[in-house]
Amino acid sequence: MAIASFMVPLGTPAPGFALPSIDARTVSLEDLPPSPALLVVFLSNHCPYVRRIEKGIGEVTAEYAAKGLSTVAICSNDVSDYPDDDASHLREQAERAGFRFPYLVDESQEVALAYKAACTPDFFLYDAQRRLAYRGEFDGARPRNDVPADGSTLRAALELVLAGETVPEPHTPSLGCGIKWKPGNEPA
Repeated sequence: MAIASFMVPLGTPAPGFALPSIDARTVSLEDLPPSPALLVVFLSNHCPYVRRIEKGIGEVTAEYAAKGLSTVAICSNDVSDYPDDDASHLREQAERAGFRFPYLVDESQEVALAYKAACTPDFFLYDAQRRLAYRGEFDGARPRNDVPADGSTLRAALELVLAGETVPEPHTPSLGCGIKWKPGNEPA
């Protein structure tokens, strides 16, 4: 069953984190360079909603990196029940999809809870002050449709944020596989 993202209030500051990456280094929010836009995206390897758009994510984030976008991905799924989301499989995904950004593992799931992430994929776009400017879908591509995975919705938000402008609401929630919570970690 598909889960929609929680619509966190705009203007919310980006919660801090310090997590291990798939290449065994620790990356914190403070390690990311100052930039006019920061994209924090919750991903997984096994989810068909992510698989459908992962190459598009790689392409869009690479294109916008040249325009000032900083990106970080986080996988918060319980790997004991979903072993395809462990670090070795996430490395395979990053290679397959062309990810050129840090991909972090949130084993405790505390970061997903802090961001109020609900699903994979779940996109959080912050402005230069690292305040939430957009949360919502990548585009209209879903596992059972033919919509191009070109990031059209996220691209429109990126253009506005990079220009220092507000992304007008409403924002269409992201849709995907629910985060696979460890027992007792489910959001209240």
